[in-house]
Amino acid sequence: MSWRVVVVASNAKLDYKLGYLVVRTVEEVKRVHLSEIGVLMLENTAISLTAYLMCELIQRKVKVIFCDHERNPYAELVPAHGSHDSSARIRQQLKWPEGVRQQVWTEIVREKLRRQRAHLRRRGLPQAEQLTAYLEQLQWNDATNREGHGAKVYFNALFGLEFTRTDGSALNAALNYGYSLILSAINREISAAGYLNQLGIAHENTYNPFNLGCDFMEPLRPLVDGVVTDMKPEKLEREEKMMLVNLFNRQVQYDGKQQYLFYAIRLYCGGLFRALQSGDIAEIKWIEYE
Repeated sequence: MSWRVVVVASNAKLDYKLGYLVVRTVEEVKRVHLSEIGVLMLENTAISLTAYLMCELIQRKVKVIFCDHERNPYAELVPAHGSHDSSARIRQQLKWPEGVRQQVWTEIVREKLRRQRAHLRRRGLPQAEQLTAYLEQLQWNDATNREGHGAKVYFNALFGLEFTRTDGSALNAALNYGYSLILSAINREISAAGYLNQLGIAHENTYNPFNLGCDFMEPLRPLVDGVVTDMKPEKLEREEKMMLVNLFNRQVQYDGKQQYLFYAIRLYCGGLFRALQSGDIAEIKWIEYE
């Protein structure tokens, strides 16, 4: 089972040898077996890597994230097909009934509101009970946008009434960085399962190649919010980023068992796929965390 999050931050040459990722810098040479790697993050634009290594990473379904000159996630390596039966999976995806998609989205919104409420309660914030009201008001397919109303109450409770998700603060930069990491991990599972990420169940942005990933990640956003709230970032540099990357090493509960987050995401996505395919919402198991 892949579990390592490997971050390469300095000028380096990356290649493949006998099943290992080989990282060569001026000072040293390091090796990590590809079977252990779940995510490879390349933080430096001076990094070079061989095409052979890229093919091996794709074959082993390692999520590769490329960062820009400011070391922020900018792109990811996505295979042309992630499963031997991807054409059959895509045909199935196109036939997911609208009612099932809407039912799954309703449950995703419900779980997101629950996780946000739990986060506010842990911090002793009274606004948590407003989210209880929104949960009680939640309608089919979130027709009244309780998710959007809940987000406003939630973020204002955490960060103050002046906070908006559109400003250029270090706080927003940290949130966006953490969300991008979770999204990348979910994108990996969608691609590996052979589905089209562009086709979401609620997100339908024409210019978003990860609509389905954005749907699936919603209940996991409070994980990032908790780290960023504790961090109180005044800047977003390597130390702050590593605190967010370390989320993948956090232990969570999934279906009554303790798992590392990175592996729990794989199980969680599998449950969502089964629910969408069968129409049985009981297939969905939520990741439990504090």
